[in-house]
Formats: sequence, structure tokens, C-alpha cells
Amino acid sequence: MNVLLIGGGGREHALAWALSASPLIGTLHCAPGNPGIAEHAIIASLDVTDHAAVAAYCKANAITFVVVGPEAPLVAGLVDDLASAGIKAFGPTQFCAQVEGSKGFTKDLCRDFAIPTAAYGRFTSVETARAYVEKVGAPIVIKADGLAAGKGVVVAMDLKEALDAVDMMFDGGLGEAGSEVVVEEFMEGEEASFFALCDGETALPLATAQDHKRVGDGDVGPNTGGMGAYSPAPVMTQALIDRTMAEIIRPTMAAMKAKGHPYKGILYAGLMITAQGPKLIEYNCRFGDPECQVLMLRLKDDLLTLLQGAVDGQLKTMSVRWHDDAALTVVMAANGYPATPEKGTPIAGLDKAGAVDGVHVFHAGTALKDGTLVANGGRVLNVTAMAKTVADAQARAYQAVDLVDWPGGFCRRDIGWQAVAREKAAKA
Repeated sequence: MNVLLIGGGGREHALAWALSASPLIGTLHCAPGNPGIAEHAIIASLDVTDHAAVAAYCKANAITFVVVGPEAPLVAGLVDDLASAGIKAFGPTQFCAQVEGSKGFTKDLCRDFAIPTAAYGRFTSVETARAYVEKVGAPIVIKADGLAAGKGVVVAMDLKEALDAVDMMFDGGLGEAGSEVVVEEFMEGEEASFFALCDGETALPLATAQDHKRVGDGDVGPNTGGMGAYSPAPVMTQALIDRTMAEIIRPTMAAMKAKGHPYKGILYAGLMITAQGPKLIEYNCRFGDPECQVLMLRLKDDLLTLLQGAVDGQLKTMSVRWHDDAALTVVMAANGYPATPEKGTPIAGLDKAGAVDGVHVFHAGTALKDGTLVANGGRVLNVTAMAKTVADAQARAYQAVDLVDWPGGFCRRDIGWQAVAREKAAKA
């Protein structure tokens, strides 16, 4: 079959890499794509915000299945509009994508269906938000309600930082995303990422991962879209996976069905593992980025078959197998990220980096300029490795990172530190 992949980041390069290996694939297309994706797919010159144009491209190229990678097209209703045009698409509907598109929607869902999460308040005015923050005190978490490219969360450790974050959001610092603000209780624990593949009735647990949100080593500095990840996440024991499915994922599926909108697609739960057990930090309605990169390396089964099963409601008859090896990805970002990344800086050495045993380099924010690969975004490359242990995968990934010739970029040097420490402790 002919398939169209929507997106152009590191997540989509990993998806294109996995989809292109499917025996079911005829021709793989991608819009807008990137130079790395172009090695696996035909790059379509399409404005993905023009849903009618996407549908017309599908019909003109005999495309019968669309995989939507990023959250913005899902929140904008691309899956709904393709379905109206008679084209199957993987991803939640516009209503269901509110689990990511509106943090307030998800918090209310958790409240109404007894899904464990942090205590919260929702505010549409700066005065009421500030009053709530002053009443509760710090540490506290300030979130823009809408999509903010992974940058709409401030974990404020003191009152001034919290009030400044409230002012920034209501002053338009995050655009429309901050027109409503959610203020949450600060939760203690270790974060983990958990993914489930959903078909409206059945939720199939996928692998666990752990992201590194802060820009600097030691988890310091501002939040980012993610500076690296690894899978599996040792903190997520089988008992915690079972609790997450029973207390968070399945109740969410039941809640969406009760609202008349069965959830199909990826349900990505950002979790805090607290002393009381797993609690939901927030939902995403798509694969994580950069978590997708490590999941695709570990996936044994055919990705396209699984995604079709979700769309067609067949997951009750399916299972997912994973390689036992660990996978780890290091994000190489442009200097200035996450504030004002420098674009246009030349990148070389990717062939040498990709030649390291077990390594794949996924393009995230790259472009070709006069035949030279250049940075074209904030997060630019995902240097991803597999090995028997997280420590070994970490060593391979950084060996490859050091072969990338890109003075205009930087990365964290401690991706995977929590898992590596656990592995060392287990050996001691």
C-alpha cells in the first residue's frame, strides 16, 4: 500500500525508517519531511495545514493510509477531515486530541473519572491565577493550557518564579497557548514516559522510556522539547506498568468512550512515580519526541501492521514484541536553543557517526543549502544507539556524537544517568 507520513522532525524520521521496512509498503511519502526522511520516502510539497490539499494529494497518488506524527495537525482535526474524504489515518480525532491540546481538558477528565493526578486550578485571568499561586505557595507548576512545543511548563521552585511565569503566559509570551493557565501541585518522584496503542476499545501497552526535559546536564536550565531519552525505563517495573494500565490508561479509554469519542491512536502518558504510585503529569496524543526514536529501534514487530490494527479496531487480537536490548538517543541542538537557536550552521561527519556499531542518526531540524547539510531548527539531530545495557548504549551514542562535525551545536552529556546509576548499583 501507499502511505503518507505527516511531519518533518526526528520522530518522523524514526517512523519513516520503521515504516519503510514494512513488507506492506508500496510507496512511502512524507510531508514536509527532512533530508534524512528523504532517504526513505518521497518528499511531498504540501502545506499540511491545508487538509483539502492533503486529501487531494492522497487521491492523486493512490495513498490509502496516512500516519500523522506531530500533535498540531491532530489538534487541528486532520484525521477527521481525511476520514470525511474516505482516507484512513492513524491518530486521534480532533475531540480526542484535546487530551494534549488542552491541559485543562485532561485535568477535568482526571477529576471526573478518578484518574490519579496532581491537584490543580484553571484560570483565564492573571489576577485569579496569581491569587491561587500566592495561596498555595511554591514549589508549584505553571502550565499553558494549549500547545507550546514542549515549552509551556514552568516548574517554579519559589514564589517569584511562579508569579513571573503566570505574568509571562498571560502577557502573550506563549501566544494563544497561554490564554488559559493551569496551576498544579508540585509532585515529588521520578518521571517516566508510558505509551499505549489504542483502537477505541483495547489499549495495548507499548514500551517504557525516560525523557530528559531540561536543557542542561544535571537537569538544570529551562524545559525543552526533550534533550534525550532511553528505553526501557527501569523505574517502570511490571507492577507499575500494570497499575498504570489499570488506574490511568484504561479509565481514560473508558472516559473518552463515555463522552462518545472512542480514543484511537497513541496515548502517551507522562508519569510521576510518587510514593503513592503512578500519577499522570499530562497526556500527549502522539509518539514522544525523542522517545519515538528509541522505541522504533527496539520494536520487533511491523509498525504499519500495528498502526492499521489500531485504526481498524483489531488490537484485541494483536501483541507487540520488543528487543531486550536498551536504546538511548542524544539530542544535538543548535546553539541558542531553547531560546533563539542559530540556523544555517553546517553539519558534517554523519556518515562516520552512523558507522558506529548499533547507531542510527535521525534528522530532526536539518535542511540542505547548496548541497550542504545545515541546521534548520532547535533540536537538529538524534544520535541513537542500541546495546545490551543502557550504559553501553550511552557509550555508543556519545562515541557517535563526538564524530559529528558541528561547531554550531551542543548536547547534554549525561543522558541516561539514572538508568546507568541503577545498573552500577545492581552490579555492586
